[in-house]
Amino acid sequence: MKKKDTNASKEGIATRTRRTIIKLLKQEGPLDALQLAKQLGVSGMAVRQHLYNLQAQQLVTFEEEPRSMGRPAKMWRLTSEANRLFPDGHADLIVSLIESMKEAFDEDGLEKLLEIRNQKQVIQYKNKAPSNLPLNEKLKALAESRTSEGYMAEITENKDGSFCLVEKHCPICEAAKVCSGFCNKELEMFQQVLGEDVEVKRTAHMLTSGNRCVYSIKRIK
Repeated sequence: MKKKDTNASKEGIATRTRRTIIKLLKQEGPLDALQLAKQLGVSGMAVRQHLYNLQAQQLVTFEEEPRSMGRPAKMWRLTSEANRLFPDGHADLIVSLIESMKEAFDEDGLEKLLEIRNQKQVIQYKNKAPSNLPLNEKLKALAESRTSEGYMAEITENKDGSFCLVEKHCPICEAAKVCSGFCNKELEMFQQVLGEDVEVKRTAHMLTSGNRCVYSIKRIK
């Protein structure tokens, strides 16, 4: 009995470690085994065993990155299959509704519905990030709001004074795959919320890079 309890305990620890690895790869992007081991406080060999287990489940994959000395490093990242482990905003239902709306209202009707949604979002975010706030505070409030909705958003400030809004997860990713208008309206929405005195550009797109969405934001001089 004690042996069974011990085995169950070990398996529970292994499961939690793998979940932590998945979360780190989602938050940080591609990492090698040693980087993961350092953050987890375990050996590189232990991390590799967990990574190979996750690879067998098709949740992670790797690309080799050349290093100045020694062998190339395996940079591990999540696969699209891993998206099911994160909030999906009831993806199947949303996709079904989008297809139904296309049939009922055609593309023009769907575009109008997305515009209504966009304007509601603009009002919502402007209430949380009012125009009288400094840009960095406005972005912080926006990121907090987006994170609460499942986007895992964060703000980074660059040396030139510009900012990046990074979203590491998209809870409506499946919906965006069948309706590009979601992504187009999202870019418009950020621009409207942040104002005409800033420039907003999407520099990375989750649907094409498979990792995260990144928006470059800078003041217009």
